[in-house]
Amino acid sequence: MTRQIAVVAFAQSDHRRTTDELSEVEMLMPVLHEVLARTGLRTADIGFTCSGSSDYLAGRAFSFTMTLDGVGAWPPISESHVEMDGAFALYEAWSKLLTGDADTALVYAYGKSSPGSLRDVLTRQLDPYYLAPLWPDSVALAALQAQALLDAGDTDEHALAAIGARSRADATANPHAQLRGPVPQGDHLVRPLRTGDCPPIGDGAAAVILAAGDRARQLCARPAWIRGLDHRIEPHSLGARDLTDSPSARLAAERAGAFERPVDTAELHAPFSSQEVVLRKALRLGEEVVVNPSGGALAANPVMAAGLIRIGEAAARIHRGACDRALAHATSGPCLQQNLVAVLEGDPR
Repeated sequence: MTRQIAVVAFAQSDHRRTTDELSEVEMLMPVLHEVLARTGLRTADIGFTCSGSSDYLAGRAFSFTMTLDGVGAWPPISESHVEMDGAFALYEAWSKLLTGDADTALVYAYGKSSPGSLRDVLTRQLDPYYLAPLWPDSVALAALQAQALLDAGDTDEHALAAIGARSRADATANPHAQLRGPVPQGDHLVRPLRTGDCPPIGDGAAAVILAAGDRARQLCARPAWIRGLDHRIEPHSLGARDLTDSPSARLAAERAGAFERPVDTAELHAPFSSQEVVLRKALRLGEEVVVNPSGGALAANPVMAAGLIRIGEAAARIHRGACDRALAHATSGPCLQQNLVAVLEGDPR
């Protein structure tokens, strides 16, 4: 890369179980105002805008066009959208800035999971011939992965419970988290996963601003430089995969440069406690690495924004000097099907 790109600002909503009184635009606008205010930029100063969301959650086609009212699409702006988590929108914006076509980019994502049955909605991302007609939901598929880990001796139910407890305990310092502090592990939702092993269902939004080179230093006292960014995908068929491992996450981390030097912090998009076990192994994260100090997706999991939040949380820790080199991860699809890894660094102190 000949151009250095950094995350210079991050903002997110308070993640809540329901936001019936708010439209997607009303939920998103305060986040956009906050992230712009952190840099002093106006909408007209942004060179490229990219968003991530899902029409399946909204229940209507091209629903993302409505949120452009919150951004302000006049005078005309350079804009794009991905039907995925906002982390993948960030990848597109990062690529755009690398070409030199823009110096700044606004990336935002949002999701309202509360209006419908999320477990049913997510079955529509499965293989349409063999899996989707059976309607296996996201929790049932994650339970298959968890059971495979138990059978392989990689973890046990007590270890999974400890991951959930640690995540929600760490979230006590995160004012935006949906679940904070002690949360009962609860009964089995789908064996071997208990309620405490699964993410909360809720609504939320997030946004980041990217900037290149000297522009980044003008906008942020300590930019979080993106040293590497890559994403890979597993086979669509779950039967063709080893659910106890994630080769795509490992390859994405390798291509992003995560293994060149140790990281001190990792924000992992692991909606289920069992998925943290898989990712820790694939990403070679030792006990010395602080994992999900924000509480992670087990504390707040706004679908389509949770992955972007992992990048934003990692960048924010660099901004305030809480870490120097961080790994951020985002996923999409069943059982860690798609994986994105970003490596972020702050300037030497």
